[in-house]
Amino acid sequence: MENLCSLSDALFFDIETTGFTARSSSLYLIGCAYYEDDQWHIKQWFAEGPSEQKEILEAFFSFAKTRRFLVHFNGNRFDLPYLAQKSMQLDVTDPLGDFDGIDVYRLIYPYKAFLHLENLKQKSLERFLGVDRDDKYSGGELISVYQEYVGNPTKEALDLLLLHNAEDLEGMLQILPMLSYADLFNDTLQVQKVQYNHYSDENAESKCELLIKANLPQAIPKSLRVNSDGCFAMLEGEDLTLRIPVFEGELKYFYENYKEYYYLPKEDMAMHKSVASFVDRQFREPAKACNCYTRKISAFLPQWSCAHAPVFQIDYQSADLFLELTEERKKDRAFFAAYATHVLKHIASCLS
Repeated sequence: MENLCSLSDALFFDIETTGFTARSSSLYLIGCAYYEDDQWHIKQWFAEGPSEQKEILEAFFSFAKTRRFLVHFNGNRFDLPYLAQKSMQLDVTDPLGDFDGIDVYRLIYPYKAFLHLENLKQKSLERFLGVDRDDKYSGGELISVYQEYVGNPTKEALDLLLLHNAEDLEGMLQILPMLSYADLFNDTLQVQKVQYNHYSDENAESKCELLIKANLPQAIPKSLRVNSDGCFAMLEGEDLTLRIPVFEGELKYFYENYKEYYYLPKEDMAMHKSVASFVDRQFREPAKACNCYTRKISAFLPQWSCAHAPVFQIDYQSADLFLELTEERKKDRAFFAAYATHVLKHIASCLS
């Protein structure tokens, strides 16, 4: 979280309403969490009835001005539009548009499948991390509780309403470690070990793989095992282990500007016209995109974009892309750090 903003500048907030549309429902509770004096605090504004909506709205806006960042869970879709509409309805100036916003839901959303999450409801994320709640109600279930409270206020009902909102705020704080998964794809990994392994598979066929062990930018809250396209990743604490299949054999590098090349059928390769023009005409022909290549026997790693040049392929129509594992790259830890991130991003994209 602190790489997004300082905790002292952040205001976490959540609202409770009797419906989805501001014009036809009531705003009855606004809660916020803020960091001060080295600890978290929760502050809530509760409307005893619809007539107090304006009062709690103005009080919240006044308090919010002490912070720079608004942090919420999917608030772009509900909380913020609702408060803007309610402000217009009650003729209150809404200052929230001047704040920088951080939507925890949106930051986690791209990694739903990567984390094997069934859905991205806040309570589901809390369960993923093993967070327990005392509150057993949903916001929808508490609408009738509030409506009954307005006509017949009781401490029991008030405690239920305040507890739900408070635990939504506390839960938002408790799921912040989930953001460490997003950091996997945005921060630099520290490679500790790279190993090239040969082994026999279940069919006794000789295979080879690259093993990369690295330190994560920060510890993740729950270990994870994911795989795709033969690549396997295990993440635990601050440690990442990647196993990536290696292709050993011949691949082709295709030149883009094929019109500047001749293809030599006998050699099965393309040669630039500046050199191939000295070859007898009967042994050369104008190159086409599909045969304008040079062949190379080496060890290659898969890649899923042209991130690392030169890019090799099995043939011109093949969608599988490779990079050569050269002797220089074998000694380059910065390359392996970037490549490990590339592999993780590909696995995440395949699972999304």
